[in-house]
Amino acid sequence: MTTATRALTTVSGTRRRTRIKPERYRYNTRAGKVFDVFNFALLTAIGLVALFPFVFVLVRSFAPETELESSAFFLWPKAFTFEAYNSIFSTPAFPRALITTVVVTAVGTVVQLFLTVLMAYPLSKRGLPGRNIIMSGVVFAMVFSGGMIPTFLVVKNLGLLNNYLALILPLAIDPFSLIIIKNFFQNLPSELEEAARVDGATDFGVFWRVALPLSKPVLATFALFYAVAIWNDYMSPLLYLNDSSMWTLQMFLQQVTSASNLQTAQQDQPGYIPPSEGVKYAVVVVSTIPVLIFYPFLQKHFAKGMLIGAVKG
Repeated sequence: MTTATRALTTVSGTRRRTRIKPERYRYNTRAGKVFDVFNFALLTAIGLVALFPFVFVLVRSFAPETELESSAFFLWPKAFTFEAYNSIFSTPAFPRALITTVVVTAVGTVVQLFLTVLMAYPLSKRGLPGRNIIMSGVVFAMVFSGGMIPTFLVVKNLGLLNNYLALILPLAIDPFSLIIIKNFFQNLPSELEEAARVDGATDFGVFWRVALPLSKPVLATFALFYAVAIWNDYMSPLLYLNDSSMWTLQMFLQQVTSASNLQTAQQDQPGYIPPSEGVKYAVVVVSTIPVLIFYPFLQKHFAKGMLIGAVKG
């Protein structure tokens, strides 16, 4: 019965037309209104608390150096300045680190997602020989890891030090992501695969033409997971990249926040010292913006992709 349905009732032999109230009005009592107001206020307060660190960093990145040194807390500067942003973009180290991070993130996301999908799809077939043994190894790898030193020795023996592949290959297949994607492929209707085989499709054809087009939500979800993990990765560049010209944005951010000033100041102005505090906040803002830009476009796939792939199989 829809909200626009009208019920005809007979009272004392007279037919009377009665309008059925929509469900949202039937349950909107005074207690419900109080709860809605309280719930809205609570969620708004939580949102403001979560938003506060971003506003704090953003505002301080535009504040003059003198105000940063004299005041430890403010939400609106007395004067706005772009001196910190001019400082970081005028040095060759920051643009190089930014471009390096973007390229490594893009290539790493494609490689990691490609390898994960290629392993997850065969494991979704129950008739695969040795499937249980491989899955036991995947679960074991998810619970127990080799550790930092064994991983470093493996990367070193493979000759990947000072190589961008060292930032991608050691974490190419995440066991948790593999299990979720495997469960997604496993829950696809078998009738689709049978129909594709009747039309003459091979195993790869079924995978390429049937499984992948239906797996866009879960692939978009884990593509963003991989991208954010690579973008924010600090330990891998610290361990495997000894050449400062190969540093990523996170390594550059660490150097800026730990040093009193940028080591690569403006070449054409000897004696120029960039604002140390303002540069720290400006680098944090610039390193956060790309993730904030792309996150909303893939956020709609999160719930759908995680729920579809999380069904036990």
